[in-house]
Amino acid sequence: MIGWIILAILVALVIAIISMYNGLVQSKMKVDNAWSQIDVQLQRRFDLIPNFVETVKGYMTHEKETFEKITALRTSWSNASSVSEKANLDGELSTALKTIMAVSENYPELKANQNFSELSEELRNTENKISFSRQFYNDTVTMYNTKLQVFPSNIIAGMFHFTSRDLFKTQSNEARKNIKVDFGNNA
Repeated sequence: MIGWIILAILVALVIAIISMYNGLVQSKMKVDNAWSQIDVQLQRRFDLIPNFVETVKGYMTHEKETFEKITALRTSWSNASSVSEKANLDGELSTALKTIMAVSENYPELKANQNFSELSEELRNTENKISFSRQFYNDTVTMYNTKLQVFPSNIIAGMFHFTSRDLFKTQSNEARKNIKVDFGNNA
């Protein structure tokens, strides 16, 4: 009789371990999927940028520094490997794009340009998708990281070397600032 009780306890323990392990694996896969959704949207934005910049360049010749920064950020994106690196690049790019959008208000002929209007709308839609994807990713990472911390799943996580993931957050002070638009009017 004691043998059956011990066997039942062992079976229950094995089932609990398998259940916790599978829960951790599923959470890790959700984090990976959430990151890939951000990556897809950020890549979509980077794919739109060359056409957008070319459209705007003809009207905003004095914004050369901003265009060069966008080009450099786009190049840096392909070399970035960690979530924090991509988050910083994303923040800087968002700031540069907001600057161009704000400055474009001073160019009525640019705002009337059909290509500019379509690309602006695509970028706005993409920015909204990126924002949603960031939030979803951070929520998913928080749930996963919580599973790594709470008892008893933290024991299983430690046994099978599950590691915590970084949240998607900008570390750039520039990305947190309000955009300053200077039309060069000193009068």
